[in-house]
Amino acid sequence: MIESKIKKLRDPFILVENGIYYAYGTGVPDNDNWDDTVYSCYKNTSGSLSGDWSRITHRLYVDPQYAVKNHWAPEVHKYNGAFYLIATYYSSITKHRGCTVMRSATPEGPFEEISNGHITPHDWDSIDGTFYVDKAGQPWMIFVHEWTSTDDRIGRMAAAKLSADLSSFASEPIELFRADCTQWAGKHGVTDGCFMYETADGDLLMLWSNFDNSGYAVGIARSENGCVDGKWVHEEKPLFSRLYTGKHDGGHGMIFSSLEGKKYLCLHSPNTPTPDRKEVPTFIPVEEKSGRLRCILD
Repeated sequence: MIESKIKKLRDPFILVENGIYYAYGTGVPDNDNWDDTVYSCYKNTSGSLSGDWSRITHRLYVDPQYAVKNHWAPEVHKYNGAFYLIATYYSSITKHRGCTVMRSATPEGPFEEISNGHITPHDWDSIDGTFYVDKAGQPWMIFVHEWTSTDDRIGRMAAAKLSADLSSFASEPIELFRADCTQWAGKHGVTDGCFMYETADGDLLMLWSNFDNSGYAVGIARSENGCVDGKWVHEEKPLFSRLYTGKHDGGHGMIFSSLEGKKYLCLHSPNTPTPDRKEVPTFIPVEEKSGRLRCILD
């Protein structure tokens, strides 16, 4: 397990481009006011995940004037030669949180919005959008229909096809599953931090976060037919939990390959800062065997 030298960053997402590690995430000010969060990016040119990270201080993104707060969970994906930032903000127009799509020619920006405001339904609170291209080449956004805007206060995972230029939905959103349909999370109503992963055998998995009895954790759902709109079945135990480490909880995970070709789970840990520890991006080796993922915590 590698605790990065980034002192504080929530919802970390790693992009590896031209031998450089980029860490995007939710930058939270020292006063921990979630209304004042910003999309942050750090870069590591050392070639080692244990190396130093420097914050990108030039203009990373062009902020729409209606994006007034809750700048959360930026991810950057390379697609068709450009870089797309998918992130959350609260809009003064919709009066909801929603997901946006921004584009840049480089991983360091500036990213400019191409989705004309929230791409997600304007009467939902939607957060934590992620990007996935299916086996037929169709791009999708998978995102959280947040518990704050559902009729029963239970969060959902949702998905919609994206247009070819990623600027709009090409289909109506569909519900994939509810937060309370898992054994490990009990009746906790949170759906957070979705990330899509294909196994070597072609199975489609989704990493996502909720709470177990020990705190914030990362679970795995598996599509029975390998498609986004298939039936999703949840693994009995989470991929990562404080029950496994005995130290800190953590979540909002994603998987990336290092420059050496090793797979790592990236998450922030702990979920709630303490006087002696902030939310630190943490890298945990991951093993895939027979289509199953396991964190190597030895």
